[in-house]
This record gives sequence, C-alpha cells and structure tokens, in this order.
Amino acid sequence: MDKNLLQRHRNRRNSPSAVQKSPCSKETEDLPPLDSLSLLTRPTFRVVVLLLGAYLGIGTFSFFLLMDHIEGKKTNGILDALYFCIVTMTTVGYGDLVPSSTLAKVLASLYVFTGMALVGLILSKAADYIVEKQEILLCRAFHFDDKSGPEYKEAEFHKVKYKFLTSMAILLVLIAVGLVFLSSVENLDFADALYCVCSTITTLGYGDESFSTAKGRLFAVFWILSSTICLAQFFFYLAELGSESRQRSLVKWLLGRKITSLDLEEADLDQDKAVSVAEFVLHELKRMGKIKQNDIAVLLERFKNLDLNHSGTLTPDDLIQL
Repeated sequence: MDKNLLQRHRNRRNSPSAVQKSPCSKETEDLPPLDSLSLLTRPTFRVVVLLLGAYLGIGTFSFFLLMDHIEGKKTNGILDALYFCIVTMTTVGYGDLVPSSTLAKVLASLYVFTGMALVGLILSKAADYIVEKQEILLCRAFHFDDKSGPEYKEAEFHKVKYKFLTSMAILLVLIAVGLVFLSSVENLDFADALYCVCSTITTLGYGDESFSTAKGRLFAVFWILSSTICLAQFFFYLAELGSESRQRSLVKWLLGRKITSLDLEEADLDQDKAVSVAEFVLHELKRMGKIKQNDIAVLLERFKNLDLNHSGTLTPDDLIQL
C-alpha cells in the first residue's frame, strides 16, 4: 500500500503538467489549507478589511452614544464619532475631542490598543500586496523561466528600492493633498497647514491646529489613516533599503575574498577532511548571515533521524520504514 502511494506521488511530481508550470504563477504554489492559526497569524486582505470595518463601525456607534461624555468642538454626531475613532486608532490625538467621563476614558483606552494592533495588520498586508504585485511585474516584464538567473537576482535587489520610491511618492502626494485641503477648506496659511500636516502624519498631534469643520473631519477620516500608514511604510522601506545595501556589500566582499584553510576546516561539517558542494554552500550562507549555525544543527539532526540505515542519504526505503 505504501509503495503504491509513493509511486503515485512520484508519477504526479514528474508529470508534464507539474514540470511546465511557471514559478511566477499562483497555480504552482502547493500551499496547505488555511486553518484557524494561519488565519490569525497571516490574515487575508479581506479579513483585515472586515476587521477595520468592524472596528470603525463598533467604535463609531459606541462613541456616538457617549458623545455627551466627550468634550470639545463638535460638528456632526456620527461624523465626530468616526473622526474620534480615526485619531484614536492612529494615535494622532489632537485633543480637539477628549473623553471626559470614566466610561469614555476606558473605552478610548481600549480602542487605542486595538487600533494600534489593527494598524500593524494593515501595514503587514500593504507590504505583502506590494511585494506580490512587484513579483508579478518582474516575471511579466522579463519573462523569467525561473528565479535563479542573474537578471532576476538584480531585479530582486532593486525591488526594495522600488518599494521605497513608491512609498515616498505616495507620501509626497498625500502631503500635498493635505496642504491644499487645509489651506482651502480649513483656511490655514501655508506655515500652519504644513505644521498641521507634519504633526498629523507623524502622530505627534499637538492639537493647536486640527480639522474643525464637518468637511475637514470627513476628509480627515480617510487622509489621516492613509497618510500615517504610508509614513510608517516609508520608514520601514528606508530601513530595509539600508539593510539590503549592507547585506549586498557583505556578499560582494565575501565573494571577492580568498578562501583559507581555516575556512575549509569550518566548512567541513562531517569532519572527513573534504568539503562537499553542500558544505561549502552552507558555510558561505552562514558567513553571509543568511542562516545560523543553530539552523544547520537542527536540520542535520532531523536528517540523522530520517536516515534510519545510516547510509548518509535518504531513500524511499527510509520513508517506508518510518
């Protein structure tokens, strides 16, 4: 029975339909079905949107009922409640609307923590979306048959730069839109408008300049959320770009240095006085910081547990015995 299953798996793996699929296609991903744990750790975009909708819906309704417990300049009950949710979620906190009762303060405290967690999820999904789209664009633009060629590796490095430049461009557009709106609708001069934009997107939120009209708060509901998240993405990609540049410099230095006898001793994992291709690759990856010695040790231990006949190789017989 086990041999038949193994043979069917081998035939399916070597079938033409399996070989001809492009790695750039979604159909080639042999992913396991999602369970409840994977949904919590890596929620889909639809789940994130539903969570955001539930957060804003429940929060708006709750703060609308407690609007008498919130002090400050008010325009429209529902709009003010939604606006208060956004400035709480993004931790801007202008201070133009503040909770005054114990119940309102407890609810605001709860919502600021859940809002920050939700912003983290949104940032994660935004990064995943950008990476996924750029993977597809790279494959279509260069017609890659695989992801091992030098052209793809070069494009892969520049992908970080593209993400950084994209986030910077979007951020500049959002800043310009905010400046124009604050100047034209909220009647702020350029200096005050720039001051309000900077204090908002950095979540500093002094509160001396904020959105005080109904139109302004309706605009702020969308603009504050998008601009604060975009700024966080911008700094994230900036840090990633710096890390990638340092990593690339390290790899270039390692590939250009001479191999010494000490390197061969370190790379000889099985201590047989000879370094195989696998041992050399693992040693270089470790020096590049791609993997750690603990990772190698764990995998070697797993290999020993699978190699029941201690032949130094894994065969179908080992799997059948297991």
